[in-house]
Amino acid sequence: MDGRNIRNDCGLEAQHPLIVEPAFLNPQSECHNATSRRGFLKKTLGFGGALTLGGWSLESWAETAARAVNITILHTNDVHSRLDPFPASDPRNGGKGGIVNRARLISRIRSEEKNVLLFDAGDAFQGTPYFNFFGGEPEIRAMSLLGYDAMTMGNHDFDGGAELFARQIKAHANFPVLVANYDVTDSPLRDVVKPYQVFKKDGVKIGVFGLGIAPDGLIPLNLFAGTRYLDPVAKANELAAFLRNEEKCSLVVCLSHLGYSMQGGEISDLKLAPQTRGIDLIIGGHTHTFLKEPTTVKNLDGKPMLVNQVGFGGIHLGRLDFTFDRVTKQVFAQSQTTAVG
Repeated sequence: MDGRNIRNDCGLEAQHPLIVEPAFLNPQSECHNATSRRGFLKKTLGFGGALTLGGWSLESWAETAARAVNITILHTNDVHSRLDPFPASDPRNGGKGGIVNRARLISRIRSEEKNVLLFDAGDAFQGTPYFNFFGGEPEIRAMSLLGYDAMTMGNHDFDGGAELFARQIKAHANFPVLVANYDVTDSPLRDVVKPYQVFKKDGVKIGVFGLGIAPDGLIPLNLFAGTRYLDPVAKANELAAFLRNEEKCSLVVCLSHLGYSMQGGEISDLKLAPQTRGIDLIIGGHTHTFLKEPTTVKNLDGKPMLVNQVGFGGIHLGRLDFTFDRVTKQVFAQSQTTAVG
């Protein structure tokens, strides 16, 4: 990306439990004191960096296990055509990443977990000769083979033009492309981009929508090709309300390519979150930010939501495990970021 990007050199693998009360839960409940519960969870569960966002006790968790639904969300961002691992000679990422290593990791998780969703937050294209020579076909084929459930678009996914992206998606993708704040009525993307998708796992409905970045200074207008950029805050609130109230989703996820934080004052995930309501999780991209654990941000109603991003080049796989109580509608969430390769 550009000089405004933020990168984090945290360790390659991190794990911490989050006890979350998303927007769909009982509005009467309040967040507990994170500091005191952090020490308790750290001591009891043996995890570091614990963060408490909602009102579950370990006792209620044990009682609820039998009536729980477990859902695992895996995610990547800014893979940038890195189908092979980084060269062994790379001083920072040697041997990491690669589609085969990612496939092994995803396959193992799917063999262990019943309900798995796999998402990408954009910029699948551009960065290696694979894109220069084949125009994105290998990247989309690989994502289909890995069983991605949805992606959003990044600015580099326009590097061959909207028409090329649409052609590759039509020919090789078996997953939807989600962008709610691009009006594609007069764009080659009109048949391949949709605002949202609803997934259902063991009776739990998960609503997912996407947000794309503004093209100014990033996407030449001829490559944007009739696509019209819309206010991401307004569209996020519109889609979250629709998914929550009309589709009756228990979890609402935003796939964002706005960037984790932007130095120039542009809209970003950290600026979007407090201006919205009804979203539980933002899976981000664009700034290549590696977060050791998700960032917790309060939304318009003062309720906690999670923002996560896992670097670039496919060297990490993000994971969030949500456990839903069928009776109380509460949820226990645990996050983990794993090095690929």
